[in-house]
Order: sequence, then structure tokens, then C-alpha cells
Amino acid sequence: MDKTYAKAQSLVELMSLRAERTPEKVGYLFLKDGLNDESSLTYGQLDRKARQIAAHLRERIEPGSRVLINHAPGLDYICSYYGCLYASMVAVPVYPPRFNQKLDRLNSIVTSASPKAALTSKQIMDSLRAGIAESPLLGPLSWVETDALGEDAPVAETIFPRADALAFLQYTSGSTSEPKGVMLSHGNMMANLQVIQSCFGLGAESRGLVWLPPYHDMGLIGGVLEPAYTGFPVVLMSPFTFLQRPYRWLQAASKYKVTTTGGPNFAYDLCARRISDEQIAELDLSALEVTFCGAEPIRSEMIERFSARFASCGFRAESFYPCYGLAEATLMVSGGVKLELPVLQTFDGDTLEHQGNAVPATQAKNPRRLVGCGTEAPNHKVRIVDPVTLVQCAEGKVGEIWFSGPSVAQGYWQRPEDTETHFKAKIEGDASGDGFLRTGDLGFLRENQLYVTGRLKDLLIIHGRNLYPQDIELTVESSHTSLKAGAGAAFAVVLESGERLVVVQELDRKSKDVDLDAVIQSIRSSVMEHHGVSPYAISIIEPNSIPLTSSGKIQRHAARKLFLGGELRERGRFIEN
Repeated sequence: MDKTYAKAQSLVELMSLRAERTPEKVGYLFLKDGLNDESSLTYGQLDRKARQIAAHLRERIEPGSRVLINHAPGLDYICSYYGCLYASMVAVPVYPPRFNQKLDRLNSIVTSASPKAALTSKQIMDSLRAGIAESPLLGPLSWVETDALGEDAPVAETIFPRADALAFLQYTSGSTSEPKGVMLSHGNMMANLQVIQSCFGLGAESRGLVWLPPYHDMGLIGGVLEPAYTGFPVVLMSPFTFLQRPYRWLQAASKYKVTTTGGPNFAYDLCARRISDEQIAELDLSALEVTFCGAEPIRSEMIERFSARFASCGFRAESFYPCYGLAEATLMVSGGVKLELPVLQTFDGDTLEHQGNAVPATQAKNPRRLVGCGTEAPNHKVRIVDPVTLVQCAEGKVGEIWFSGPSVAQGYWQRPEDTETHFKAKIEGDASGDGFLRTGDLGFLRENQLYVTGRLKDLLIIHGRNLYPQDIELTVESSHTSLKAGAGAAFAVVLESGERLVVVQELDRKSKDVDLDAVIQSIRSSVMEHHGVSPYAISIIEPNSIPLTSSGKIQRHAARKLFLGGELRERGRFIEN
């Protein structure tokens, strides 16, 4: 990065410099149809639009106020986000509700953040108008249709915020609890953007492609802000376009000779399953250098399947980039080495489950293959700590992942006790006195490689064994052809005899006239064979009915609640006598 840009302390200062020095350079290209219908945004256009939005906000509310960003993915979203930063307001990105959809999550965020205004488009405003009028939470907000601001709208004077100023609230996805507002400063963002640039080996010659939703950390920080930070162009597409036609993602990567793109584990699985041989023959993925994967447990099977499936069109397994991060760390915590093969290691599953020790074993009776998520980010620390004793774990011992450094957020909005507990943790006996972020994720370090094994809250302890729900869910979905991949939840219920395993699994939408008894028996046999436990209950549910977060993660706690309340849309059920 140019030294002039490297000195910037905020994205406002950085974007102002880019607009001043390269106003005609296209920073963002949005594909409305996922392929050809392009709209672009130069740094100069973005700077002007952001200053217009900032001027509009400053006329109506005081600096430091929270402002909802309620746009569909696209260029307007980016302008509104920067408009908040330029106005010295606190941006609150939210998921735009669909027509006639309940506003529960939006209301929950509004209750927490207490915003004074909301930025949106005329189209979304028209669809929400009735709901807003009836809502005591949304009605009082100052709603601004940013696409109604004309070219002659006044522009705000640029004010550069301090590094420690609050920039935005990143609400967590709610996969294990209610969404919480993570407080990110300008300094947090600049520190993590530098980490991503360094680890990914990004430069002005890079070319990005992102379909991830911009109201979550990976899509916003990694997909929208990192390209502007480093100074390379990025092609954007809607997550709905990808979900409807996964081929469009790789088709765009091929067309625009993209060097950097990525997504969660399920996205690669979707492509490997749905993209035909004929479509693959039309692709050229040879330009890809960093194909990152994060946001959920990364499967070695996925890496191998995707690499083999797309090798014929130039995809290199070396471009796969497993990484680990979370909103509370701004985004990135650890990552591998660019253009090196992913680290795939087989461990003894029995030792891992019974003792919490990671022992490499290629000939184990119960092998468990894990993907390494690289080493700690530069100028940051990763430690593995016993979540009960708070003592640092030895190498190869499973514990909670703790993280410290300038990327760690300021805490949770209006949650001082949670902030104290999760963001200022101390390792027992650590003379340095450093405060750490407790991630709530389990993992271990071996030969400086971080392996993530699961969520602390999701861990199942059955008959003295530590079982990870994602492993059981993979076994279940693979047990019968009528079951939908990535659409199951495994959790525990407490009975008099102790914790017992419950499995909830969707049918594939293409499955008709399926023998449910045979499906249930197949699940029971597979889970027993691979994990040594017998499910207490199995619930086979309708397609598209498993509870998900707005980022597509399985909500196991919500599935458990629906199961206990008898509210699942069941097609079949097994309960052990």
C-alpha cells in the first residue's frame, strides 16, 4: 500500500484520499443479474454521494447517533454506509426484511441500538411503509430514501474521525443466542483490514468478487471495505442471485479474471453439487489466488471435492484459503499462507472425544480429519484456554479460543457485564496481564496451526464423550439420499438418565413418496456406527423449515426450542421407548 494511504486512521480519511487522487477509478461493480447487468461506482462518485448523505443526516440528528442501513445489497448500501461514517454517525447494518415478512429481528436491533434515523431506498420504503406506520419502534425514526437525493443535493464538509471513535455496530447472527451489537471503532477496522491485506497478499493489482451479504462481517468488511482499503476493484452480486444460481458466482469469477473470492463451507458444497459438467467446461478459474473459506466449520471433504470437481477449468487446490474469524474480532483471527495447500490433518477421534487431546493418527479406528485455519494474525495473539479453570492449555489440548490485539472490538453495545466477561478475560497465571476476547469457540493449536472443533455452547457431552454437532449433522445428511445437505441440527435434551441426543433433519425438496421409516433407521444406524451413540429422538421435517440466521447458519438453539414445543413442521418422528 502507498505510504500516504497507510497513514490514514479511518476509512473516511482513506476514501477521501482515493477520491482526491484517483476520482475516476472504479472501485465497485455491481451485477444486478449476477452476470451482465452492470452498474459501477468510482471513488469520486462514492465520496460525493457519501458526503451528500452525511449532510442530510447532520441536518436532522446529532453526531454519534445510530443510523440503520436498510438497503438491499448493492451500490446504495455502500454509499449509505460511508455516508454514516462521513457524518460521524454510528452505522447499524441490518438485513432488509422481505415483503410481508415479520419485523422481529429488525425490531430487536432497533430496541438495542436506539437509532435516530434509517437509510433506505424508495422500493424498500414502499414495501415497509405499512409496517413502519404500525410500529412504535420504527415509526419515530427519520427515514431517508437515499436514491431520492438529487445530484444538486448539498455535500458535507469532511471531518476525519479519531481512531478510537465508534464507527458501527455489527450485530451478531444469533446462531447460539440473541443478536448482540458488537462495537467496532475506526481503529479496529483499520487494524483488521491491514491484517486481511497482509494475510491474503492483496495489492492494487488484485481483483475481488463477493456475493456475501453486506450486513454481516465477512461480506461488509472482507468484501466491501477491504477492496477500498487496499485499492483494488471488486465485483459484487446479491446473495440471492448466488443461492438461486450458484453457477453465477464462478461464472463471474471466470469472466472478470477474479483473483480473490470466497464464502462459507456450504457455498462450495452447493457449487460442487449443482454445477454441471457442461457448465464447468465454460469456466476459467486459473486466475484465482485466494479462495477463502470461513464463517462455519470447514470440511476437508468439501475442499477435496471442490478442488477435484473444478480442476479441469483451472482451479488450483493451493488457492483454497481456510481461515477463522468472528464479528467480535472485527473479522479475521487466523489464516494460512497464500498459494500453499490447505493443512488437512487426521486425528484419533476417540482421544479427541474422551480426553480432549489431539493426537495425529492415520490408522485410528475413529479417525477425525480436521482443517487447519492457519496461524494468528500479525500483531495479535491466539491462546487456547480451559474455559473453566482459565489456565492456558498445552499444545494439542482442546480448549476455548482466546484472542487479543487491536482488532478486538470495544465490547457489546449496552451490555457492560457481557463486555467485561467476554472482552476483558485474563489467563490464570499470565504475568503480562493482557485482556483477551473469549470467542466461545473450541479448538487447539498444534505446530502453530489453529484447528477449530466447534462452539462451546453447542458441545454435546453424552456418556462422557465430547461430541460436536456439526460432525453428527454431516453423518445424518449423508445417511440417505432423500435428506438435504446442510439442513440439519443436532443438540441435546436433558432427561433423568442424563443428556441425550436429538437430531432434526430436513428432507430434500426433490424427495417424494419416501419411506420415512427407512430414512429414520438409516440415520440411527449411521449415527451409531460413526459416533457410538444412539439418538434419543429423530425429527424429519419439511424442506426449508429448519431455523436459520440471516446469514444462513443453523440455529440449533431455536431448533431445540421448536422440538421441545412440538412446533417443528414434521413429516416423521422417532422417539426411543
